Amino acid sequence: MRSAPEMPAVFAYPLAALAEIAGCFAIWAWWRLGASALWLAPGVAALVAFGWLLAQVDTVVAGRAFAAYGGVYIAASVLWMWLAEGHRPDGWDILGTLVCLVGAAIILAVPRGE
Repeated sequence: MRSAPEMPAVFAYPLAALAEIAGCFAIWAWWRLGASALWLAPGVAALVAFGWLLAQVDTVVAGRAFAAYGGVYIAASVLWMWLAEGHRPDGWDILGTLVCLVGAAIILAVPRGE
């Protein structure tokens, strides 16, 4: 079993979200927008970086790291929708994002007896 230095979630999660969205968008661009298949190579590299970044989070179990990351991913996706795709989030997008971030904070930050 590897014991690697851990990265605080406040750094790992935003970087992981950027990597995951970049990787997924590369596949989206190839499949849905007709971009060159060459987009797949950096897309796969970004998805590998995403997995590595999630593995750096300081938590006892992977599922908790993944669950808490979900809220950050939702927020990053809404930002992507706005900044990269030009579709401004509405009030429901913002409310849903805030609910998810609160849930992520609860999952990750509450004290546990582990």
